[in-house]
Amino acid sequence: MPYIMKNVPPSFIVGIGGSAGGLEAYKALLEALPSDTGIAFVFVSHLLPNASSQLAHILSRTTEMPAMVAATGMGIWANHVYVIPPNADLFIEGSVFKVTSPRIKRNQQVDGFFTSLAEAMGKRAIGVILSGYNGDGTEGCKQIKANGGVTFAQDDSAEVNRMSLSAQLAGCVDFVLPPKKIADELVRLVNT
Repeated sequence: MPYIMKNVPPSFIVGIGGSAGGLEAYKALLEALPSDTGIAFVFVSHLLPNASSQLAHILSRTTEMPAMVAATGMGIWANHVYVIPPNADLFIEGSVFKVTSPRIKRNQQVDGFFTSLAEAMGKRAIGVILSGYNGDGTEGCKQIKANGGVTFAQDDSAEVNRMSLSAQLAGCVDFVLPPKKIADELVRLVNT
């Protein structure tokens, strides 16, 4: 019998940041996750401003959870996957998304989202930094840690390790693991 999705608030919200090389890491993470964790997953990827992103569609093929592009006012539900729209900044306000477009600065969307996630969810915020260039996500991880949340960075399995190394060097990462092990640890965290 297939799992039936219900719109209930998530026990945790996991923000997942990535850029170059991130797609394979995103898929590996989702493939290793059960579809009934009680968590909401939000993917914040660096996209070209004029991109016609198919990320939500691609991710929907790797999980039974519904995957969709986030929009202003959209509720955030457990066992759902959300994706940042192209040329936009994504935030959480209360229990819904806020999208502003065009984006304010290039390649700082992860920091912006993680900071709003930390403020909205406190100790129920989780940040994951996967493959990508530059240090986007490091400041956001610091905010998640300061608010009692948990942070992850991809290990040397990252195709491009600059984003994950930046967060690790800043001392704001709790776990350094490959994507499939991150999935295992997320399940363990929400069940303790």
